[in-house]
Amino acid sequence: MGQDLQTDGQLRLRPIDLARGHGLSTQAVRNYEEAGILPAAGRTPHGYRTYTPLHARALDAFLALVPGHGHRTATAVMRAVNRGEDDEAFRLVDESHAQLLDDRRTLQAVERALRDLASTEVSGPGAEPESGAGSGPGAGSGSAVVSGHGGTFIGPLAGKLGIRPATLRKWERAGLVRPRRDPLTGYRVYDEADVRDARLAHQLRRGGYLLEQIAPLIAQVRAAGGLEPLEAALSDWRGRLSARGRAMLTGAAELDAYLRERG
Repeated sequence: MGQDLQTDGQLRLRPIDLARGHGLSTQAVRNYEEAGILPAAGRTPHGYRTYTPLHARALDAFLALVPGHGHRTATAVMRAVNRGEDDEAFRLVDESHAQLLDDRRTLQAVERALRDLASTEVSGPGAEPESGAGSGPGAGSGSAVVSGHGGTFIGPLAGKLGIRPATLRKWERAGLVRPRRDPLTGYRVYDEADVRDARLAHQLRRGGYLLEQIAPLIAQVRAAGGLEPLEAALSDWRGRLSARGRAMLTGAAELDAYLRERG
């Protein structure tokens, strides 16, 4: 018989009963107990584990928490609850929600930056040499200097963005832009992809993001082959954030049910 109603009136479940009810193996159930995800099991006179509906509720809560919070946080939450440290469990849940909000704000910042990029047109190629670059066509005069290979130099690009050339050099050191060098003059030359990356970096910096936070996003743009392919990635990102938020709601409901049953 899979379930046995004991004389104390408590329904007892074997490991196999708990496992089957949740699509798990009995070993997984034992592992969850040993990890503190489930309360300690009872034992029969012969030493066999016995579980109760409370254990089933705990397993419901854990499995519901994992999609929204991840295995590590879900485990930490359940351990805290089973130790009677509810406030610690709530803190862990709050941290996950804060991270989700931060991820959503990052997505929104990228989307705003892309919209701004789409609404502006890159000016034609032209340049002025960097400070300290020495003499050359247009040096110190502000006149346009065009690379023989196309593209724009640092002065006009900095002016277009409303930043100093030194800022572009700093972004280059951080990997946000990767201009080539003109073989004749040695000046930095920014092609269309570099200008795109500089504009995206500028928008994100205006949004308060640090260079180390921007670099991975620029890398995603490059890996996607430009902004248009990135739109699909952003749509997928948005969908995953929404799914995670919905999963957090489900996890919260199951965790609340477990806390209520524990009393």
